[in-house]
Parts: sequence; C-alpha cells; structure tokens
Amino acid sequence: MSTTQHLPGRTRPGGRTARTRDAVFAAVFDELGEAGFAGLSMERIAQRSGVHQATIYRRWRTVEGLVCGLLTQRSADVIPIPDSGSLCGDLRALARAIGAFYEDRRNRAMLEAVVSAAARDPRAEEVLREFFEDRLGVAGKLVRLAVDRGELPPGTDAQAVVGALGAPFYYRMLVVRRPVDLELVESATIATYTAAKAGAYVRAEGLRDVPVAHPAVSDASRWTETSRGTEVPGGTQISGGTQISGETQISGKTEISGGTEVSGGG
Repeated sequence: MSTTQHLPGRTRPGGRTARTRDAVFAAVFDELGEAGFAGLSMERIAQRSGVHQATIYRRWRTVEGLVCGLLTQRSADVIPIPDSGSLCGDLRALARAIGAFYEDRRNRAMLEAVVSAAARDPRAEEVLREFFEDRLGVAGKLVRLAVDRGELPPGTDAQAVVGALGAPFYYRMLVVRRPVDLELVESATIATYTAAKAGAYVRAEGLRDVPVAHPAVSDASRWTETSRGTEVPGGTQISGGTQISGETQISGKTEISGGTEVSGGG
C-alpha cells in the first residue's frame, strides 16, 4: 500500500478526478475575475462548479489551497517556453508571455492571493516555492541552450538568468502595484540579456546560500574580487578598490585606476 503524501489538490490526472479538478479550478478563476480574492468562498465555488462543498474541502482544505493549485495549473498551460534559436529572442518571447499572462486581472489576483497566503500558511509557502522552482527549472532550458550555442559563458546559472527576467514583473505587480506593459517587457529583456552576456550570472564559487551579512562578504562594498582564472577583456575599465587575484588574464588597453590590488599571475 502506498504511503505517499500529496499536497492539497495534488492528485493524478484522469477520469472523474480530473473533471472535478477542472470544474473547480474554472469556478475559482471566474470568481477571482468577478469578486477578487476577498470575495472568494468555498460556498460560491461549490455553487459555480457544481461540485459538492464537502468534496472541495476534503481535497483542497482552504481557499488558499485552491488558488495555489490553480496557479500551478494555469502557469504551466499558458506560459510556453520559447525556442527561437537565439537567447535574446527567447528572453523577449518569454517576457511577453509573462506580461500577457498577468494582463488578465484574474491571474494577477491569483498570484496576489498565493503570495499573501504563503506568509501565513506553510502549505501555501511550499506550493509557491515549488511553483517558482519548477518554472525556473523548465524555463532554464533556454539558457542552457544558449550556453551550448556559445552565446553565454560556461557556468552561467540558468535559474538566475530566468529569475532576473521575471523579477521586474513581480516587483511591478506586487510592490509598486502598477500594470505590466511592453516597455517593461523590452527593458527586462535587454537588461537580462546584456547582463547574461557579460557573465553576471556565472556561478560565484562559495557564495551560494551565504548570508549577505556574512563576514566573508561584509567588505564587498569596498572590494570587487575577480576570481582565479578569470579573463578580463581589452577595453575594460577597472576602478580603484578592485582586487585582482591569481591567474587573471588582462588583455590590451585595459585601464586600471589607483587603489587596485593585483596579486600573483595578474
């Protein structure tokens, strides 16, 4: 006998279970569009979906659990992962898809509800974390393809690139509370593409999961260290207070300002 535990609303697709889930999620989505999250209730969802209220409670437990399940389903169905053959094209297509998804008031309400629920419900927090980890992992394919094509340097963190592309959208919607638009799509695309090409998302060894206030990085505002084996291309400006350590290659016409420390092999 299986002892596998599932999160609320997580069931295998197919048959009556799938039809029940689809009917309930459709009702939740429509209710979000009409009344927003504040007006969402199990009673209204049961009436609209034709599914008994006790069934909904048994499978999803809370309104937040319902919205979390809906977010997972809809984002996977509606935001495709592009493959245009170029990183810039893929990033722009993905940014447009994210923007188009959140132009729908119901999708924004759904996201806001899950984020709000995650602050007080461990189950919602887990669903939200898994949702973003899953989407970042899937979308990261376009970055890995770019590395294989030679568009990005080896070691580029695929999830970091996709996270950087999406971050301005979530800041715009959840923090400053303004709508997304094509200007945001374009600026997010260009900023992420430029930074990725410059190597900004190449994994920094030893820094992942280290707290910002850790003593090892507490002096980061004064020193920028180029890691061992890094090549600094010609025409780069290196300003004072930069530390360049062993086996760093510096190509022609690189300007190094006062206060820069160069040690072994630079």
